[in-house]
Amino acid sequence: MKFSEFKYEHLDYEALKKEYEEKLETLKNSRDAGEFMKAFEELNVFRGHIDSMRTICSIRHTINTADEYYDKENEYWDETSPLLQAYEVELAKTMLESPFRKQTDIPKAYYLSLENTLKSFSEEIIEDMQEENRLVTEYGKLKASARIEFDGQIYNLASIAVKMNDDDREVRKNATIAYSRFFEENEEKFDEIYDSLVKVRDRMAKKLGYENFTPLGYIRMNRLDYDQDMVRKYRDQVIEDIVPLTVELRKRQAARIGVDALKCYDLNYQFKTGNPKPHGTLEELVAAALQMYTEMSKETGDFFKTMTENELFDLPTRENKEMGGYCTGIYDYRVPFIFANSNGTAGDVDTLTHEAGHAFQAYCTFKNVKIPDLMFPTMESAEIDSMSMEFFAHPWSHLFFKEEAEKYHYFHIADSLSFLPYGCLVDHFQHEVYNHPEMSKEERKACWRRLEKIYKPDVDYEGFDLLERGGFFYRQGHIFQAPFYYIDYTLAQVCALQFFVRMLKKDENCWKDYVHICTLGGTETFTEIVREANLIVPFEEGCLKEVSIRMKEELDRIDDTKL
Repeated sequence: MKFSEFKYEHLDYEALKKEYEEKLETLKNSRDAGEFMKAFEELNVFRGHIDSMRTICSIRHTINTADEYYDKENEYWDETSPLLQAYEVELAKTMLESPFRKQTDIPKAYYLSLENTLKSFSEEIIEDMQEENRLVTEYGKLKASARIEFDGQIYNLASIAVKMNDDDREVRKNATIAYSRFFEENEEKFDEIYDSLVKVRDRMAKKLGYENFTPLGYIRMNRLDYDQDMVRKYRDQVIEDIVPLTVELRKRQAARIGVDALKCYDLNYQFKTGNPKPHGTLEELVAAALQMYTEMSKETGDFFKTMTENELFDLPTRENKEMGGYCTGIYDYRVPFIFANSNGTAGDVDTLTHEAGHAFQAYCTFKNVKIPDLMFPTMESAEIDSMSMEFFAHPWSHLFFKEEAEKYHYFHIADSLSFLPYGCLVDHFQHEVYNHPEMSKEERKACWRRLEKIYKPDVDYEGFDLLERGGFFYRQGHIFQAPFYYIDYTLAQVCALQFFVRMLKKDENCWKDYVHICTLGGTETFTEIVREANLIVPFEEGCLKEVSIRMKEELDRIDDTKL
């Protein structure tokens, strides 16, 4: 069945409330483990249906934020989801207190997650959660509203990226000025939205008994087996082992493109001959992806055939479409869905393979995991699946980039390394913001700029006042929409780079280990999944040093002066 044929129905809150209460009562009154598991499974089908309707609504809303019906439905879910959270809390209590808990084979990770559910909710914060949802939606709509005039045409924030990567330096500069002007003109709005988000999140945390939002943020991100101190030490490793390498890579980049020093509008322009660009239309890229996944393995071939035949992705950028990309799962139909904003750059291939990694994991997990909460692993584990898939796609790069395949390999590796400090910058900034919620709007921007000079010490914003004052963070949706999420990408990137090292060594167990962790879903914690994949946990001292050495060797092998 095609996604356009998936049925959406408005679910009345009062009816949901009544059915949830009835099913919870049946679960509580189970007389033995058999009855308990039967009631639990029936409750999960019910919960899965709720999640499916919420997800279908969200997908159709993000595809077209101007659709009045789904805009109203999205507002409904913004209001209703926090109310339903009260029943999720009651379910968590019931499961944790059940006398049959030890007589089932429900994974330990599920119970750890339930403990976090109890720690992150009280009916006292429902109105605050609704306000947070409203502000997040407002941020998404603000970015989606961008109409950027440039060179006689109108662009949005995604489509103008082509001009920001143009071979002509003046075009890059002027396109970046036009792009930045949108954020400058809306500086007050972005500041107001973020200030309100910080305040409402801090208020929720204090109502729940936390000193500030940071510990609550970790709980909401479902951190099951690591803490703030481990993350801080990991960031220190990035500063020590990765930052110097990325500074060196940018010096090589400046020499490659023939400038004395990189300006901010040069950072994404890697080669004098232009960045690698996908060859072909979007439809041709999808056809190339189908060929790649068919040749990669039987599992991936079956998976991507399902995606294409059922139109389980929306890739083109268009007016009123939200920015960014994501993969989600639809429980009722047991399928994933990919959302993206293609713009003709190498990022189109990165996004397609990245989100396909998420989708492949969901495709594998949907076959053998019935608990909705465990369909996807926790975020940092989920990103291992996606970021590793980007590297597993390297042998098929010629299908997308033709003669520029080697150039793309260099671009992708260098970009992956450069991302690690940026991801840590985003994380460090959020710790500072939520540990000091009293900061003013200007102090927050100054904080970003101060940290930026640690993680990206050579960045040059000359001529860009807002960026020089620290306004770059407006662009990073995760900071507004999913606090403390971003470090997950960097942790997963380190794991993905380890998979890549094993690929280069032609480790015959590499792919098998990857498929294995894709089948696990959320049945294990982050560090357990990393070890199941036979990788080194990123928090372990020395992990990043090994990665930086191996990646520099691979980049040195590719003669970038000829690309």
